[in-house]
Amino acid sequence: MGGHLNGNHLLFLGQGMLWTFGLSVIALGGGGIAGFIVALCRVSPSRWLRIASGAYVQLIQGMPLLVIMFLAYFGLAAIGVQVSPLAAVGASLTVYVSAYLGEIWRGCIRSVPRPQWEAAEGLALSRAQRMRMVILPQAVRIATPPTVGFMVQIIKNTSLASVVGFVELTRAGQIINNSLFEPFLIYSIIALVYFVLCFPISRLSHRLERRGGAARETLTPA
Repeated sequence: MGGHLNGNHLLFLGQGMLWTFGLSVIALGGGGIAGFIVALCRVSPSRWLRIASGAYVQLIQGMPLLVIMFLAYFGLAAIGVQVSPLAAVGASLTVYVSAYLGEIWRGCIRSVPRPQWEAAEGLALSRAQRMRMVILPQAVRIATPPTVGFMVQIIKNTSLASVVGFVELTRAGQIINNSLFEPFLIYSIIALVYFVLCFPISRLSHRLERRGGAARETLTPA
């Protein structure tokens, strides 16, 4: 690279954008599975599960994602455990996302009206059946808008992967800028790419939120 911005630079940025998208998928997939387990533990009848999952959420939410990535990459290397940048970033994002999605989904489960819980109990369903057949289907509808909205934060947080040398969109821009020394142009392009990725998701979240609010108003008795 070198000289002026050209097609090779844009192709390199495109590859970084694909890795940004890939990291977002890893974070949402892994964090979603772990977050679902966290949410179930947070509403568990077991006091110890609630305490342990609550402590996990408080610990992870109390640490910046950047620190988690440093611990996963440099911290493990310091004690003799070598991990690749991709593994460190993927694990860090999964842990970070699981704490936030777990808490979001816990709130959505708890927001299911109490009469629904009581009606499920009146049908003599087991707790697992109540959750699977009555509570979770309603909680999913409530959780969809905030979950979609949180995806924007996931996409933007992938930029922190550059601190451990992983080449996603932001790191690709840094590498190009080191050879071209045109920071305004390069980072304007990066900002535009993030906007293109995040804006549709943000609009979808708002639309789902309005639709969900309208549905709840329709179902609420006067």
